[in-house]
Amino acid sequence: MPTPDYRGPVKRSVMIAGHATSVSLEPAFWDALRATAEQELLPLSAVIARIDAERIAAPDPPNLASALRLWVLARAAGSATGAGI
Repeated sequence: MPTPDYRGPVKRSVMIAGHATSVSLEPAFWDALRATAEQELLPLSAVIARIDAERIAAPDPPNLASALRLWVLARAAGSATGAGI
């Protein structure tokens, strides 16, 4: 099993719904989001905006950084089982 990347959060500014917002995530999460954007041929901000819209529609929405981490984790779990998201 590979050793996890234990570097701390990196703050980045992204555009969502026409305004800039800052998000702090560990590099592994940024890498996973970027990989998704590349796979879907979308800008990273479009992937984050989609996750943000899903988050806002949730009954008890977490903050954006938590939602992004949970989304990446769910996607990884789906890929591991072949279910996908």
